[in-house]
Amino acid sequence: MYRLLLLLPVGWLVLATPLHAQNMPGQGGPPRAGSWAPIDGPTLARDYARRGEYEKAAFLFGKLTSEEQTSPAVLPDYVASLQALKRYKDAEKLVKKATKQHPEEGSYGVVLGALYTAAGDLAAADKQYQRVIGQLTPTQVAPVAAEFGRRELSVWVERTYLRGRELAKNNTEYAPELIQLYTQSQEQDKLLAETLHLVERDEQQLPFVRNMLQNALHEEKDFDALEKILLTKVQNQPDQQAYSELLLWLQVQRHDFAGALVQARAIDRRANAQGVRVLMLAGIAQRNRDYATAIAACEYVVREYRTGPNYQLARQLLLEAREAQVRDTYPVDPAQVQALAADYEKLIAELGPTPAAAPVMRDLANLYAFQLDNKAKAMSLLQQVIAMPRAEADVVDEAKTTLGDLYLLKGEPWEATLLYSQVEKTHPEAPLGYEAKLRNARLSYFAGDFKLAQSHLDILKEATTREIANDAMQLSLLIQENTVEDTLGLALKDYAAVEELAFQNKLPQAEAGLDALLRKYPGHALTDDALFLKAKLQRRTGDYAAAVRTLGLITGNPKYDVLSDDALFLTAEIQDENLKDKAKAQALYQDVLTKYPGSIYVAEARKRFRRLRGDAVQ
Repeated sequence: MYRLLLLLPVGWLVLATPLHAQNMPGQGGPPRAGSWAPIDGPTLARDYARRGEYEKAAFLFGKLTSEEQTSPAVLPDYVASLQALKRYKDAEKLVKKATKQHPEEGSYGVVLGALYTAAGDLAAADKQYQRVIGQLTPTQVAPVAAEFGRRELSVWVERTYLRGRELAKNNTEYAPELIQLYTQSQEQDKLLAETLHLVERDEQQLPFVRNMLQNALHEEKDFDALEKILLTKVQNQPDQQAYSELLLWLQVQRHDFAGALVQARAIDRRANAQGVRVLMLAGIAQRNRDYATAIAACEYVVREYRTGPNYQLARQLLLEAREAQVRDTYPVDPAQVQALAADYEKLIAELGPTPAAAPVMRDLANLYAFQLDNKAKAMSLLQQVIAMPRAEADVVDEAKTTLGDLYLLKGEPWEATLLYSQVEKTHPEAPLGYEAKLRNARLSYFAGDFKLAQSHLDILKEATTREIANDAMQLSLLIQENTVEDTLGLALKDYAAVEELAFQNKLPQAEAGLDALLRKYPGHALTDDALFLKAKLQRRTGDYAAAVRTLGLITGNPKYDVLSDDALFLTAEIQDENLKDKAKAQALYQDVLTKYPGSIYVAEARKRFRRLRGDAVQ
């Protein structure tokens, strides 16, 4: 029977397979006998090879024609089978024959070198790889590099691309491939050199280079190395804008907004952008609470472009940055707030009753409402904005949202939800609408209607605005975690009532409410949230030592791991900004970096640590 097998054409092998052999151990075998469908010989041989049945595979490969044996579809598996059987000489003859028959297949030379390595002849392998590189043609570069890559021979992948660059007579040829290679092999010096070389020659590659660097740089020393190189290049080649752009990007990534401002001003001047780039940076700095840089950026545009198209915008953004700084500095300085309000009034008077004044009036209303405790004045300003002809729709709806907040502060939730719902309806798929829906969810949460709040939040978790989605997720998790065991949510209702008091700036009542909650529900899942909120209220009222002690109850208890990084960072911030104990602050920022490397506070903690250590880039 098996003699008959050898005499039949390869394509009909399956027909001669004995029925009793179909399920024999070790046979495995291709398709069942009796199917009468011819099986392609190379396919059958490859199937055996990939199953590890190398004797069968080698036998069947040997029955193929010479042209089939040396084809790219067959040769790798045939060589692998011979190599597995330690028939190195047979494999060598086969590959050499294939190379003669298919000289265009440069990857065959790599296969031969790998064969020498498998046989233990490393010198021959090295010599063969050198021969491959020496004989490369431009069309062979990509497949040869791919073959070296499959065998994890990154040094030879690099040499292949560099030789390809010589053949192309183009010193940026294969730069993306080399950058990818250096990223994977973590060769940071070569990666930095190649990326900078590429972006110098072709500024269009800036987005690609930024993405690759974003993925490749993780260690502080790598960021330092790149920044040092870029600073030198910017000084030596000031007309090379790509370096300035890359340095600006890097400094923003590192939250070194003061350093980034230097680059933004230079880029803005060269591009004659009338302050646009500087104002963009001001917005980023303000969102990251670097108010000093945001203010400096706006002041630069106001000073340098008094007749430019962005002058009034810069003045408005300057006031907004100052307001944010006042709002975020504890305790609030009433004199600073009054001075800021006076500057707002001055700008409004200059603009007159025009649509351009509407956003400034809205911002001034926020100041009166939340800093000067003059709700009547704030509501009057907001109602003027809402009634103003030709005012931008977004500004009007922002005013409605703030007016809703004021009704909530006054204890009139129905008026608040009416305004929020109007904005939701006007902007159903826009950030403003999502913000209004979030406020409606918060309103339901304050009222203890957690199911209604959750229905709003489930929609908001898919919001396109990351900040809104994150806020929705946090409130949603708070509700879920605290209504699982306590289905009535009694403790959560007390906590929500405290949060409403804090929102209304009734800080002593809110702190007293938290103390009552902690006594009433000892050991409750809300304990860490209550302690964290209490510390923030203590900071707002200027009781910094008490805030640090309260935060210590979180950082010192492993049960409160969810808020541990938040509490540690806030402790460092208080030591840094309020208690002015720079040594303690520096040690605490370093703790954030070492204990919580995945925390959202890492970038800011790194920046502050470097500043306190005295080596921040200016």
